[in-house]
Formats: sequence, C-alpha cells, structure tokens
Amino acid sequence: MGGRGLAASVISSVLILGAIVAIFFVAPGGATVRYFFFNPHQMWLAFIGNSSKGISSVGMGLLTNIWMFLVSEVLVLFFGLMIAWTRMSQSPVLLPFRILSTLYTDVFRGVPIIIVIFLVGFGLPGLNFGFISNQSPAVYGCTALTITYSAYVAEVYRAGINSVPNGQLLAARSLGLTHAQIMRRVILPQAVRTVIPPLLNDFISLQKDTALVSILGAIEAARAAQIAASTEFNFSGYVVAALLFLALTVPMTRFTDHLVVKDRRTRLAGV
Repeated sequence: MGGRGLAASVISSVLILGAIVAIFFVAPGGATVRYFFFNPHQMWLAFIGNSSKGISSVGMGLLTNIWMFLVSEVLVLFFGLMIAWTRMSQSPVLLPFRILSTLYTDVFRGVPIIIVIFLVGFGLPGLNFGFISNQSPAVYGCTALTITYSAYVAEVYRAGINSVPNGQLLAARSLGLTHAQIMRRVILPQAVRTVIPPLLNDFISLQKDTALVSILGAIEAARAAQIAASTEFNFSGYVVAALLFLALTVPMTRFTDHLVVKDRRTRLAGV
C-alpha cells in the first residue's frame, strides 16, 4: 500500500469513527444512552464490584470465563481427536463406534449450544447420582461446552486429515504400518498445520460462548454485568464485559489471521 493509499485509509477510518461517535452526541436520546451504557462511574463500579450492594465484579467474573475456556479447550482437543480418529477408522471391530461418532457429530452440531447447556445443567443434577449431580454450574457449563465443541473440532481434525494426499497414505500402508501408526507418524504431523487456523477460530467462539453458562447461575462476566444492571439500573456493566471479551478475542483473531497468511506464503513458496 502506497503513502496515498495509507493516508486515505486513515482519513476514511477517522471520519467513519467520528461519525459514529457524533451520533451519541447529536441524537435526541444520545445523553440518555451515554448515561445508561457509557457511564464511567458505573463502568468502574461494575468492573471492581461492590459487596455491600451485592454487586459481583465483572473483572473477577472474567476469570471464571477464562478457566472454563482453558479447561474446555484441553478436553475438546482430546475428545475431538478421539472422535475424528474413531470415525475414520477402517477396523471392522470399531464399526459400532464409528456409527456412534458420526451420530454424535451430526447431533451436537445441529443442536443449539444453549439447549445443550440447559440439558446438562439441569439434567445431571436431577439424576441425583453422587458427585455427578453435585457439581457447580461452571462445571456443568464446561461439560456442555466440551460436548458441543468436541463435535465441531472432530470435523476440523477430519478435514485436516483428509487434506493429506492419498498417495502418502498408500505409501505408508505399503510399508506395513498399522492404521494407528499411519495416523501418528504420517497423517497427523502434516494435518496439524492445516487445522490450526480453523481450530483457533473455534476456540474464539468457545471463549465467547462461556458467557452462556450464566443461564445456569455461574457468576462469570456476563452474569456479574447482569447483577450490576439489575442493582444499579444501569447497563454500563455490559459494555465493560464486552470490552473484556474483546481484549481476549481480538488478539486471538489477529493471531489466527497471521497464521493463515503465513501458511499461504509457505504454500506458495513451495509451489
């Protein structure tokens, strides 16, 4: 991009952002919106919380979102790979499991995640089955997120595995390698480069969907913002929660874009 192109981009961006900001000052209800959504005092109160008023900290609530994301991410990576491996297995012994893995991915990619959260969050406690029915809402939320995203990640793995040229699979078989050895030594090392960008995209969505666990009563960022809004009759806490989520997801998005561009350049250089 030349100097003129860069200058034009900067000017157009400033003008557009300026126009958006101006709306909040020119519009008849601009002052009302600024007070109820962008009130600095209320934003700070929501961020730090106030125990005397029963207001939970949105900032501390975000830590719950983060640990739910990290735990779910590890479990999803493992179970997604197991589902993909089972679905692609050629062993007659694993046929029933192959059918089940196909049904699993079809069902949980088709059911809205909020319904899965409801079913897990209210269904498992209703079983009255020992420790399974005595977990916190956040644990049930992690379970629901893992169940749903394992189905999506399994398909990402499968697409990456299928992207490896069939000739390499045939060559590995001609050497007498078993299916497990072929997957571990030939297919997966090459598929990893292909699946990383879509995996990161799924994890960005996973990070955002941790907010849905608030419907079970877990005190995370979105739930803390809701408590602040109902206590102070001000919605600035939601803006704080949105900004905190952006602070997590935007770097991940930019990193994903960087990997995509880097991979494209590597592939073009190898042509």
